[in-house]
Amino acid sequence: MLDLNLIRHNPDTVRQALLKRMDAVDFTELLSWDQLRRETIVELEALKAKKNTVSKEIPLLKKQGMNVEDCYDEMKKVSELIRELETSLGQYEEKIDKFLIALPNIPDEDVLEGGKENNKVVREFGVKPHFDFDIKDHVELVKLHDLVDYERGAKLSGNGFWVYKGYGALLEWALLNYFVEEHLKDGYEFILPPHILSYECGLAAGQFPKFEDEVFKIDDNKDKQKEQFLLPTSETALINLHRGEILKEQELPKKYFAYTPCYRVEAGSYRASEKGMIRGHQFNKVEMFQYTKPEDSDAALEELIGKAERLVQGLNLHYRLTKLAAKDCSASMAKTYDIEIWIPSMNDYKEVSSASNARDYQARRGLIRFRRDSNKKVEYVNTLNASGLATSRLIPAIVETMQQADGSIVVPEVLRKWVGKDVLKL
Repeated sequence: MLDLNLIRHNPDTVRQALLKRMDAVDFTELLSWDQLRRETIVELEALKAKKNTVSKEIPLLKKQGMNVEDCYDEMKKVSELIRELETSLGQYEEKIDKFLIALPNIPDEDVLEGGKENNKVVREFGVKPHFDFDIKDHVELVKLHDLVDYERGAKLSGNGFWVYKGYGALLEWALLNYFVEEHLKDGYEFILPPHILSYECGLAAGQFPKFEDEVFKIDDNKDKQKEQFLLPTSETALINLHRGEILKEQELPKKYFAYTPCYRVEAGSYRASEKGMIRGHQFNKVEMFQYTKPEDSDAALEELIGKAERLVQGLNLHYRLTKLAAKDCSASMAKTYDIEIWIPSMNDYKEVSSASNARDYQARRGLIRFRRDSNKKVEYVNTLNASGLATSRLIPAIVETMQQADGSIVVPEVLRKWVGKDVLKL
């Protein structure tokens, strides 16, 4: 959520920044409601002060034998007016909250405007693999090696689901073990959160109300506060760990990582190129998350990017790091970098990690703050997240990149202790 004070004092600056990612921005109604809200507060405070003063005077007037009926009549009218003003105040605040909750985050100054066409490649690792034989795509390879069963996945749950089998399951679990081991080495705390979350979690994360149709709802309850959904990413849970809390400065940064399946409705049609595990309704992911002081969040983002890159480098996969333009960033994020791995059969890159800085946007929505040691001032934390990593596109990249002319697949060295094989042979 954006700071209302910032909009009030710098509406044109905020508007220009938001136009990097929005087609139109108009604060006229918001500022009008804000002005009326502030005027109503002043009037309310004056009436309440008058009511308190007269209420204290009435007993004294009674003692002096004076008639206080006029005072009672006046206070009755004042009380009615107070109730009316409180109703109006509540209506203004509801309109303001609804307007602010729908606004996306302000992109950082160095984030380019526009969409995917303005994304910029920052760097690459390795080179695109070259083959001197006709390669097979990942769907054919996992079927040949009996690693993944798409047909039975569809039988169990419908299109967009699959079943890992045998060494396929071991390879998937090896990736997760590899990520967990590396994050523990770096001092991150391991979290296993619930997979069913409340509506308030989606609101604090900035995914609701705009994207609430993109999650699997447990119960389409008319009362939003009682609605529950399957988490689309463990970021949605991790941002809410400290919702409504005031942390101590010495507690920061807080560094977490979590493993969960991720559940996505993925509305819209699937492209022909997005077959197999490239896009699905359920996939596994390890997510990194940090709560930091504002002055530390830029360095924290670089740390998260570096950690995600090292994981891909450890798998010896070719990738590129891309800085996203404003419209391609998630609505909650001020800045995002994607790590995109090369899928040989698709002749294209696919994202396996997004590293993002939300600044204080999520913290304002979730009322997550910290108290400075020096002056006891309470401020909003900054929140950051990065996939570390998602697996459903890694396995396609691994089996395709590591395939040999005889159809065998070389297992990345970092995974062999969990898979139990150096090479998967036909």
